[in-house]
Order: sequence, then structure tokens, then C-alpha cells
Amino acid sequence: MQATNTSPQQIAEHVRDGMLANDRVTRGLGIRILHIAPGQARLEMQVRDDMLNSFDICHGGFVTTLADSAFAFSCNARNVMTVASGLSIDFLAPARGGDVLVASAHEVSLAGRTGVYDVEVHNQRGEAVAVFRGRSYAMKGRATVPVPSAE
Repeated sequence: MQATNTSPQQIAEHVRDGMLANDRVTRGLGIRILHIAPGQARLEMQVRDDMLNSFDICHGGFVTTLADSAFAFSCNARNVMTVASGLSIDFLAPARGGDVLVASAHEVSLAGRTGVYDVEVHNQRGEAVAVFRGRSYAMKGRATVPVPSAE
């Protein structure tokens, strides 16, 4: 899955770049990747007016999408194609228009083909907005993004 002499961090950054190039949802929502490492990712999204529901708060689907994107980048950072097998989310506080949300994902457990990842979503004031738990399933032998051949 990796070229020789490539560090785990370099692999994570390669995966970040390759995934983001093909991830129309993450790019379309203006989500930025602040950090990636094996089993970790931190993403940021500003709440736009078109993300607000009839109560003038961010629709929960957008908060979930941000957390799910952080989950996806964190569990794929080792360049083993990994998909979600389930998730749960609890909303703790509303996000409002103009808020900047940061989703921080980290690996809780990785055993065989399955993993568990927790994601915390906070606003720019550090207030907790949501907690998310994702369960993953790895497709052993399949790279998330192609690895350049060593020359």
C-alpha cells in the first residue's frame, strides 16, 4: 500500500490530497482540512446562510456531514480503503449562521477490519456542538488512493 521510505505521516498527507481531489461534498461545503495523521483528522466548516433551517440554526445534517468527513479522513489516513459501517451523533448545542465549526476525529480502536472513531464538533468559542461515533470497515488489500510507483 505504500512506497518504501515513506513515513506514516507522508502517507496520511498523500491520502488527504487524493481523497480531497475526489470529494465533491467536502469541497462543495467549503470544508477545510486543518490536520491529518494516521487515525486522526481535524476539519473546519463555516456555517453559511444556506445551511440554516427554519429555526435559524444549522441543519443537523450539515453538522453530521462535517463530522462524517473528519471520520472518513481519519480512518483512511493509512491508505487502506475504509468505509463507514455505522454512526451515531448527539447534538449538544445549536450552531448558528457564521459559526466556524471544527470536527476533531480520533481513533478509539482498530482491530482487524473494524475500527471505532470518535469525533467532537466545537464552535469557534470552544463550545461543544456535537459528539459523533463512527464504526468503520476496512477493505484489506485496496488502497484509498493510488500510490505513485517508485522510480
